Amino acid sequence: MPVAASQLRIAADLAPSEPAHRPASAPRERILHVFRAPVGGLFRHVLDVTRLQVAAGHAVGLFCDASTGGSRAEAALEELAPDLALGLTRLPMRRNPHPSDVAALMALSGLVRRAAPTVLHGHGSKGGLFARLALAGPQARPVRAYTPHGGSFNYRPGTPLHRLYMAAEGLLTRRTDVFLFESDYIAGRYRAYVGPTDRLVRVVHNGIGAEEFAPIVPAPDPFDLVYIGELREAKGVPVLFEALARLRREQGRTLNLLVVGSGPDDVALRNRVADLGLAQHVQFEPPQPIRAALSRATVMVVPSLAESLPYVVLEAAAAAQPLVSTDVGGIPEIFGPAAPALVPPRDAAALAGAILRKIDQDPEQRRGEAAALSAFVRCRFSMNRMAEDGLAGYAAARARRDRG
Repeated sequence: MPVAASQLRIAADLAPSEPAHRPASAPRERILHVFRAPVGGLFRHVLDVTRLQVAAGHAVGLFCDASTGGSRAEAALEELAPDLALGLTRLPMRRNPHPSDVAALMALSGLVRRAAPTVLHGHGSKGGLFARLALAGPQARPVRAYTPHGGSFNYRPGTPLHRLYMAAEGLLTRRTDVFLFESDYIAGRYRAYVGPTDRLVRVVHNGIGAEEFAPIVPAPDPFDLVYIGELREAKGVPVLFEALARLRREQGRTLNLLVVGSGPDDVALRNRVADLGLAQHVQFEPPQPIRAALSRATVMVVPSLAESLPYVVLEAAAAAQPLVSTDVGGIPEIFGPAAPALVPPRDAAALAGAILRKIDQDPEQRRGEAAALSAFVRCRFSMNRMAEDGLAGYAAARARRDRG
């Protein structure tokens, strides 16, 4: 369907000037980030990278969905919009393949022709699809970069739909100049399910800022546990509830849990809590700043069934929050030497045991383990390094392509 002009917010300097008219301080790159939903870790990643690229003197723009994100995304994008030299473009996009994808791709192609980006960087499965298929004009040769964030690589491996997604990823490789994987885990999933590639591959870990290592001041009368994230089955929340029910039934231990988040399985999860007789011990609250939520509990639990390199774990680890987590995705990369403490996914008994050990642990030892993990994260997951390595990836891909 046609895209109304009002759906496109383009900055005044969208059309590139002739080089002779550019000031000496003109941006070195013109980068258009393409992604679908302005939510979760992917959105945080794009915002962080965008701010640092703008600060480094590059012209940046965003192209994303207009139907998701809610007021929090609106506020974040509104704050960032004045700094986006290539503008902020939002229009409806569906998570799964849909006929409306054609209209979105046409709109992106038009934007690319007008903005003349030197880099098209797709994030997530839908963003990667659009960034690599967008038409740029006969003379334009933007670097096409792709950062998967789990997405189709984690979607029900072995099923016909997963095989279809991986076949599409294989075809799209031909339109990719550089893969900027955010974890060794997802890079491995690509090799396993798509196969080897002759394209440039870099692992650019998600990074966090120095201020996120500041100690958290505990709130009075904290919960025993906190879960922070999407309310959906894939995040393993039902397994967490079953672990709490086991502790109560088999150990006579009743722990209080704060659940912070929203998602498609909200009602079903609340009903599950009631069915397990935990309604008096589990409190649901909407999304809120992570440090505020962490301050209200002794231990954070991450019961996920699949992940890539989750920011919520990075942020909690940096803040020296005691953690119990499943052994999925790139989480072992975050835990490093502490990875043997991770729990198998879908195992309520193992999760219950890990929770009880952490809760009953000597407080000084618990704080020491959390501090050691924070120190490991500080050394390995730098936000500035993330931005610098991404820019280096663009440049290396361009040089490699030009040599070829």
